[in-house]
Order: sequence, then structure tokens, then C-alpha cells
Amino acid sequence: MNLTRRDFLKTTGLTGVGLALAGLGLDMPKVKAAAKDFKLKGAREFTSICHFCACGCGVIGYVKEGKLINLEGASDNPVNRGSLCSKGLGYGQIPNSDQRAKKPLYRAPGSDHWEEISWDEAIDKAARAMKKARDENWKQTEVINGETVDVHRTDALGFIGGSQINNEECYQNIKMARALGVTYIDNQTRVCHATTPPAMNAAFGRGAMTNHWGDLKHSKLIWIEGSNIAECHPMGLKNVMKAKNNGAKIVHVDVRYTRTSKIADYFFQLRPGTDIAFLGYIISHIIENKKYDEDYIRRNTNAYCILRDDYKFEEGIFSGYDAEKHKYNMETWGYALGPDKKPQKANDLFAPNTVMSRMKEHFSRYTLDKVSGITGMSKEDIELAAKIFCEYSPTVMMYALGMTQHTVGVENIRCFTILQLLRGNIGVPGGGIDAMRGQPNVQASTDFGIMFQYLPGYLSFPTEKTNTLEKWTKASGTFRAKWLKNMLKAWFGDYATPENDFGFNLIGVRNSSHNDSIYGLFEDAYRGTVKCLYLCGQNPHVTNANAGMVHDGLCKMDTVIAQDIFVNETAEFWNRPGDNPADIKTEVIFLPACSYLERRGTITNSMRMIQWRMEGPKPLGDSKPDYEINNLLWRKIRELYKDSTDSKDEIIKRMTWNYSDDHTVEDILKEINGYDLTTGKLVTGIGQLKDDGTTSSGMWIYAGVYGDGEHKAQRRGQEDEGGLGIYPNFGWTWPDNIHLLYNRASCDEKGQPVDPDHKIVWWDAAKNRWEGYDVPDVGNRSAAPGTPDGNKPFRMTGEGYGRLFAAEYSDLNPNGMTRDHSYTPVDGPLPEFYEPVESPTKNALHTDERAQFNPCVVYPRLPEKQRIGTKDEFPYVLCSSGIAEHWCSGTVTRNISWLNELVKEPFVEMSHKLADKLGVKIGDNVKVSSARGNVTVKAMVTDRAQPLTINGEETHMVWMPYSWGFKGLSKGPSTNYITIDALDPNVQEQEFKACLVNIAKA
Repeated sequence: MNLTRRDFLKTTGLTGVGLALAGLGLDMPKVKAAAKDFKLKGAREFTSICHFCACGCGVIGYVKEGKLINLEGASDNPVNRGSLCSKGLGYGQIPNSDQRAKKPLYRAPGSDHWEEISWDEAIDKAARAMKKARDENWKQTEVINGETVDVHRTDALGFIGGSQINNEECYQNIKMARALGVTYIDNQTRVCHATTPPAMNAAFGRGAMTNHWGDLKHSKLIWIEGSNIAECHPMGLKNVMKAKNNGAKIVHVDVRYTRTSKIADYFFQLRPGTDIAFLGYIISHIIENKKYDEDYIRRNTNAYCILRDDYKFEEGIFSGYDAEKHKYNMETWGYALGPDKKPQKANDLFAPNTVMSRMKEHFSRYTLDKVSGITGMSKEDIELAAKIFCEYSPTVMMYALGMTQHTVGVENIRCFTILQLLRGNIGVPGGGIDAMRGQPNVQASTDFGIMFQYLPGYLSFPTEKTNTLEKWTKASGTFRAKWLKNMLKAWFGDYATPENDFGFNLIGVRNSSHNDSIYGLFEDAYRGTVKCLYLCGQNPHVTNANAGMVHDGLCKMDTVIAQDIFVNETAEFWNRPGDNPADIKTEVIFLPACSYLERRGTITNSMRMIQWRMEGPKPLGDSKPDYEINNLLWRKIRELYKDSTDSKDEIIKRMTWNYSDDHTVEDILKEINGYDLTTGKLVTGIGQLKDDGTTSSGMWIYAGVYGDGEHKAQRRGQEDEGGLGIYPNFGWTWPDNIHLLYNRASCDEKGQPVDPDHKIVWWDAAKNRWEGYDVPDVGNRSAAPGTPDGNKPFRMTGEGYGRLFAAEYSDLNPNGMTRDHSYTPVDGPLPEFYEPVESPTKNALHTDERAQFNPCVVYPRLPEKQRIGTKDEFPYVLCSSGIAEHWCSGTVTRNISWLNELVKEPFVEMSHKLADKLGVKIGDNVKVSSARGNVTVKAMVTDRAQPLTINGEETHMVWMPYSWGFKGLSKGPSTNYITIDALDPNVQEQEFKACLVNIAKA
């Protein structure tokens, strides 16, 4: 064939090489196969799991001569079936990137440069810095509320990170931090999904995504609110489109029209921070028009339960409020209890003081007029949205950070739980609430308790109120004390016995009234309390709200230890443009870590599925896997303390760390799984764990992942009995390989599927056990319907059923000891609309000034650093979020040239109407300022976010991505220098989605 270069380029210019060659008569399947065979000849194949959002997409890589030569999607992975998004594919550049640090680095106090050092020197410096901060600032006792409490902890040392490392490395980090007495411990969850666990827990007893990606194909309505799934979870969207092809309708509710809106059947725009008002109307519409599933709520919820007479709600304030402390006494939020201390139930759903009657009263205030004024939506659209929600079943509700990143984040998500319980959409195929996590292992870093308030498995960390095992058990219940004892056995081995409370008193004690989150850490660093910080795969200099506060805190520390793939903005904060490094006396130690493709281990995706990552290319330069760095660091710390006789150091000597160098990952996963200590065998599931010290499990909810010696995270089975998209033999899903949580709720009292055409579990009378296509979510598979264990559709709540009203309740054992305690959000048992802390309007629902914004919010905490802007000075509402081409802080994606070519710099998006008002055109430089600072970026002018009429006044919203900083191949000003660090009172998560700014042409 005669083909000139000019003809070839003309042919391929628009159609691409593949289509062009096909058009020229070549047999493309054969051409592609030959090309791939040639490229991959002699290469080693390996599989792994993508590094970006928590969809958990499988990848296949090929290595030749120790280097990665190809990366593509894994066709056998049920999440992505061979596809990868732009970020997932672009990561193929990272293993060979010349931007990565290849040796440990040291920045001396006041220096303006890095110097390379050996691993021995780096580990020695890091370990000694941690020891120095701990020893010189040890707090043995603390006066809390007038009482001297033994707290045995340090407030001078902080740990941040965990969402980008594997499960085994998360487990190492939490053991290391708690052994050192650290309470300032946090990971990326704090700034993304921290509000999800308490919200879901308050309703269902667990804090995770209820269904799985494959289940979306059964949905008739997919309600996406607070998520741009098309850009932020592309393979999640792939599964959504399967449902659409099956006839499902898609609703998208957001603050601007996005790529997700494009594929939706209905799009509704509302003002940032007003979701509760909008959803409150839909709840009211369901109740008023009897669109709830009465049989479902009778069987599965507390709708018929009677509340206490002294529970009140007036002008935005619930009963029990202490205005001085910004806290509630929750006692009046409880049930009317019978002689058996169980909630009393009425025969009539709307009898006085039932949950349903109080809900009806509460949400009746959310009228069309009020909600339209608050949200900016037309009354017609609000009513249409409510009717659509009631028209289809089953419905799945999908959300991400648009719902979580608010000072009412927990209550935002609580609205979802109420709606889905009312409509009977929890525990059924095609239903559920899908919390879409944004980092590869952010689900597991939360599971492993890399958060100040948790121990592994969502067990509460001890405070002055629970500083003995007896008090902890009274508060949390004997049900959870069993899992705590198993964790303590895993941590302290033979030392942990019933006689010494399993070593409980070795663990430090938090002050329950102190903010130990990532935000409190940097505020206390600025105050001079925090001396040393260890970071692992996190970049708070870019990802924290009011990022200037992070910078100021880092400048006051003695030592920062950063463990990452690239030297990012937090590691090199001392070299920020405009600063003088000589003025900054913080020493910095950088530990170069491997990319995910260069190490092995397990990782947990958003739907709780644990999968195995194989080792691919060799580590670049002298970089090391995180688990190896952790081993070196902990062994050095333990060596430094080996001769100590101080009681504060006993926990360091007692903490187990029996991991071989050759099988570190497998040894850790087995410890996490747990053992029957009487036989030495690995337990097969949670049901084998005991509370007498004869079993151990590093984290109870993962018990079974290595069950009986089978590494179930490595499984790749394609069997799918029932065609439900479960694939039970692909990987392993916590807990107990249950894919659809609360699936007992899909059955009637006799254990038979309410919808036989979509059955998932059932009671098999012939076998005298629960059976199903999924593992039945019951406490005991032999417990028949009608028995206590067989009739708890929501067995992780104290009541055993779903909680529309999050009552304060402890379920008691016959001896009067707490069996289990249900979680209640600190800001109310029912969602209530409050304005963002920075708002362009007054709260239209309340005249009480205490209820302008969430009355439990404490802000400012540092008045000189946290001024609240007003609409007179800052008239526009800013919302920030991610985009398809870049991810989180941009540490990785801004070092991928392909992605930088797609989006090379940050910008501010505004409407044509606002641009005309400001005299701004597309591409103009504009200054965006807030009460915290300002940035100069280019303007993008679109029709995607129309101005809204809010309580009678025209209000403009602008939008910005946040993934830029002063490091990497692509640099730009960080949006988070202007965002607000006002925090949700339940979990201290910031209000990224709504603050006030001004814009002027630069």
C-alpha cells in the first residue's frame, strides 16, 4: 500500500489511528493483537487496584526489565470491566517519573534547600524527633471539668494520613500512633467523608455505603445529589449508565450544571448549603400524601415508637441546649420506655408523640414558599422533584462531598436516611444510600481508626468519661466490648488478660471537649503545643480549608516528617513563594515512598470490598514501600526505648510487632483477620470471636478476610448466582462478605422476600437457616424469624431497627449493663436547616439569632485567624470541588503531563450575568478574595450556574477547583487559601461548599 505521511496525517487527524487504519483496509483486531504481543513480549503481567477515587477499579500492568511498560483496565474486575478514567490511565507515568524523590531528604532549620541523606540517617532523625516531642511534652494527668484524670498521652505529636496507603500500612500507622500516646491523628476522611459514618450510623448502625456498584442495575430511580459522579467517580457512572439502559430515571441535584447533569433525565439547581430545606419538603410531601411504605416502616423502623413528653423543638433549637457551651444535653431526645426499659410503641402511626407524628410536625414547616425562598428553586421544580421521588421504586441515593462538606453535613445525610427508610429502600436490591468515597483507601483508613475519635472497627477512643474498661463498656455496650477485647489481644498478645482489662489502661485518654482533629492540630501548633508532625500520603497545605492556618502552624513546629511519592507543598512549606526560608526554623525529613504499583497489599473500595494489589515494577531509586518504612521507623523507636523503666513507655514495649521482613503484609493481614488462640488457626468470621481472651482480631469487621488461611482478597471468581451483580467470590467485602447491608429488611416477619422477583436472602425452613444470593445480614444464621437474633433488620442499632428519629437510647442486658448504645448526632435527633456560617441571607425559618447557623458550631476558634465575612464585603457564594482531570491536592495528577495538558491551571467559573456585571471576559485574570485571603486566577464564563433569587434577592454563586499549589509540573494558587474552616460539630469537617467571596478584575 502506498501511503504518504501527509495522507496518513490527513486520514488520522480526526478519526484516530485505529479507525484510520481500519478505513485503509487493515484487519484491526489482528493489528491490535500483533501490536500488543510485540510490545508486551517478554513482559511480566501483574494486577492491582487504581490509586484514585474509591471505585476500586482493577488494573493490569506489564513490567519489563523492572520498569512499567503498559497499564490498562482489568476486564475481569466487576467494577470497571476493563475501563479506566483519565486519571487511572495517566498514572502509568508515575513509576518512571523523573519528578519523584528517589532518596531521603533533609531540610535543616532555616535552610533554603534539601540535602540527600541515607535511610539510616533519615529513620534515626525521624524516630528521635518523635521521641523528643513525646518525652518532653508528656501529659500524665489533666484537670478536666474540675477532676484530675490520668490521661497518659502527648499533645505534642501528630499523625496525618492513611487514605493513599494499603490496609496493612494503615494498621501499622494506627498501632504506632496509639503506642506513642498520640491523640492528634487524622486522615483525608476528616476533610471529605467524616460526616458519613455518624449520619449513617445514627440511622442504620453502620457508617458505610449500604449497597454495591453492581446493584445499581436494579434501581428504577437514581437520585444523585451533592456529587458530580461523571467527573469524580467515572466508573461509578459506568454502572449508573447500565441502570439507565435498563430504563432507570436519573435525577441530579447540584449547585451547577455538570457532566453528570448532562446524562440526567432531570436536573435541579439549588443554592449551596440548602439541601436540608429541599429534602425537608420532600419528607413532608411523603408524609402528608402517605407515599411512605407503611408495611416496611412498621417492620423495620422506629416510626411507631413513642417519644418522651419533654422533648421539644422551638425556633430552631432542640430541648436541652446550653448556649454558653454550644452543646445539647440529649436526655430529652429519648423514648418513653416500658418496664422492660424498651421503647414503647403505639398502635396508631400518628398517635401523639410517636416518631412519625413528631416528624410530621417537624417537617411541615418546610413549605413550598419557604423552601423556594431558601434554595432559589422554583416551587414548580420543588414539587416536581418530590413527585418524581415518590413515583419510582426502588431508588438509590448517591452522594459525595457536596453533602458532607458543610457545618450541617451529618444532618444533610440524615435526610437521605429518613427518605430511604420512609420509602422502604434500605436493604433491598436497587435501593440503598451510596456514599462515594474519593480516595483509594479512605474507606479503610476510617475503618482502621486513623481518626482521633476511633479505634479500629469504629470503636470509640477512650475519653475522661470512659477511661476504664468498665466505664467504656457501660457507654458503648458489651456487644462492642467484645470487639475491643479482641483488638487488645491482637495489640498486646499474652500481656492482655481479663485480670488487667486486656491492657485497656495502656491506651491514652482524650479530653472529650477538645478538638483533636486535623484542624485542632494546626491551631494548637500555632499556639505552640504541637512540636512534631508525621504525614503519610496527605497534603494539608493544599487540602485543608483556610490553608494559611496550616502554613502558620507548620512554621511553629520543631519537626515535620513527610512520607510520600512526591515532595509536595506540605513537605516544602518553608519554600512557599514570597516567604523567607531563613525565618522558618522547622526541620523537615522527607521519606520517599513507592507508588502503589511498586508494592503489594490489600485495599478497600467505597463499597467495602477488599482487593489485593500485586507488586509491579521495582521501586524507583531508593524509594521504599510504606510498610517497609513503617517497620524501620517503629523498630528504631522501640530500640530508643528499650532501656526505659518509665511507666509511660510500657505500651511501646508491649505493642506487638511480629512481622517478618519477607512476609510483612501477609503477617499483618493475618493479625487483622484474627486467630483462635486455643488452636492457632485463623478465624473464619466475626461469629468466631469471643470476649474471654481466647481469640484475637486486630479489627473485628475484617475478621474472615484471611479466614482459615484462605487469602480471600486475592480471589477473582466470576460466579454470580442470582444475577445480582454481587460476585461473592471476587475479593472479600466487610463485614462477613455481606455486599448488601441490612438485607434482612427485604423480608417479612416470616423471613420471606417481600418482592419474590428480586429476592436476595430468605429463611429456609427445611434447612433451618438463613440462605441467600448474598450473605444474610443477621446476627446468627440459625436464628429463626421471630427470635431476637432473627428479627433485627438493623442489628447494629440498639433498637434492632432503622431510626427515623435518632433517639438517645441504650439497650440493656438482663443484668442492667448496656448491651449496645445507639448513636445520636450532637446537633439534633432530626435534621434541621441552618444557614452556612458565611451566608448571603438571614435564616428564613428562624428568628432566634442562635439558629442563624448550626447552634452547636464553635467559630471562630482563633478570632485573629478566622474572621467571618459578611455579604456587604463579600457578596458572592463560593463552592469548591474536584474535576475529572485532577484529584485532591494534585500531588500526583499535577505530575502527570497528560492531565496537565487537559487542564493546566485553576480558574473561577461564573455566570454570564455576573461576568457582565464585573466587566469580565473569558480568560481575564480576576482576584477572588474572602475574609481569609485572596487568589488571582483566570475567569471561566458559562451558563452552568445561573443566579438564583434567595429570599427576594438575586444571589450569584461562583465555583472553583482546588487541586493546585506551588509544587509539581503544573502550579497555581490554592483555592483553599480562601475557603472557611468552620466545622461540623459532630466530626469537625469543614464547610468547603459554601463561603462568601468578592471578585474583581485583576
